Amino acid sequence: MKIQFIGAAQTVTGSMHLLHINGRKILLDCGMFQGKRKDAFEINRTFDLFKPSEIDVIILSHAHIDHAGNLPTLVKNGFSGPIYSTSATRDLCKLMLQDCAHIQEKDIEFVNKRRERQRKNLFEPLYTQADVENTISLFKPGNYHSDIDINEDVRLTFYDAGHILGSAVVHLMIEENGKVINFAFSGDLGRPNLPILRDPDKIPDVDYFVCESTYGGRFHDSFTVSGDKMTEVIRKAIDRKSKIIVPSFSVGRTQELVYLLNQLFVEKKVPRIPIYVDSPLSVNATQVFREHPECFDFETSRFILRNKDPFGFEQLKYIKDVEESIALNNAKGPCMIISSSGMAEAGRIQHHIANNIGNSRDIILIVGFCAEHTLGRKLVEKEPAVNILGEAHKVKAEVIVFNSLSAHADSNELLHYCKTLDREKLKSIFLVHGDIDQQEKMKARLLQENFKNVEIPLRGNIFEL
Repeated sequence: MKIQFIGAAQTVTGSMHLLHINGRKILLDCGMFQGKRKDAFEINRTFDLFKPSEIDVIILSHAHIDHAGNLPTLVKNGFSGPIYSTSATRDLCKLMLQDCAHIQEKDIEFVNKRRERQRKNLFEPLYTQADVENTISLFKPGNYHSDIDINEDVRLTFYDAGHILGSAVVHLMIEENGKVINFAFSGDLGRPNLPILRDPDKIPDVDYFVCESTYGGRFHDSFTVSGDKMTEVIRKAIDRKSKIIVPSFSVGRTQELVYLLNQLFVEKKVPRIPIYVDSPLSVNATQVFREHPECFDFETSRFILRNKDPFGFEQLKYIKDVEESIALNNAKGPCMIISSSGMAEAGRIQHHIANNIGNSRDIILIVGFCAEHTLGRKLVEKEPAVNILGEAHKVKAEVIVFNSLSAHADSNELLHYCKTLDREKLKSIFLVHGDIDQQEKMKARLLQENFKNVEIPLRGNIFEL
């Protein structure tokens, strides 16, 4: 048995890991790489370490684009096997991949108009909505804690990762050469005590663990701090009559924001202001949340039993139509516009940032991780000017960043999760989905706790298990 690391190796994007088991190839995740536009397109378009047609099975940890976003490209290039995921992940992927294809088509149409006038070569989308339909037809959804026999040698079980709706830690029981190997892949690991979703499940003890390390050397504030910080931001916006522009992942982060704002308004910690969720995907994804209460924690389930909608309240408006989105350009502050994508790399959020970034009264609120070279990261790093949709913009708006809403486990939470595993049985931990500085800090903490063989693989590295 071998594992080859292809994506999310010493970076936080493009999750993809290939298992070789008894002559079969099983791909863990098929994420879209996000970063410099030209580099990202080439990386996503080209599968240089394997042929898509040779992959037998895909196991998907969750629906975020950096884990599932390149599935249609794989199918377009010859993959035709089953895709195993939880039911909620399948339902979210149906929305998110269609939205991703639609955004690609619209963004390229927008950019191509300018390129056509400049007599430059025109771009094509990575994949189309037809490719997405072909992809969704391959999904085989399952439930948490239910065994799935992928073949006579591999048994799959999903455990709740507590990261987004339907997210799973992947556990595989593998028989090879008369031996049984227990293997697990964390996907993205959530945090305990966050609203809406259940805490991450403990998995059985394993021989090998592939673990994310996004915040391997950082520490989050508790979720209760989010309310205090959001209160400060809203009060500042009321005083200055600001627009608050929030890049937000359509799945998970947007619903958490709406839940938090609902609590603040109900408890009268801050005056109500108009809130606009400007993302068709967020609207549809919120409906998927309503359809999967099996993923909710006790507090959210109790809230729903009291006939309250945790994702809807007075002065909250979900926007789908382009005309309504454009009309927000003329909206008066104080108000908040929540729009995808979370890293501000595509979609309507780019237009909202472009329209407000030059106003020193307005606020851009960053509430999640932004990968290197993305527009979101450039704003986090306080660059004085940024490029949006091919045009330069000076950053005059106030950029505020806080991480207490993060759906990724921090260093302490990652370490605690690893410590639930039997260190004598565990032969190796592989750290993925993290920048190298975070991974080195996480590795040092694990070694200090007497874990052995902590690896930080490079892209293309192959390990015998």
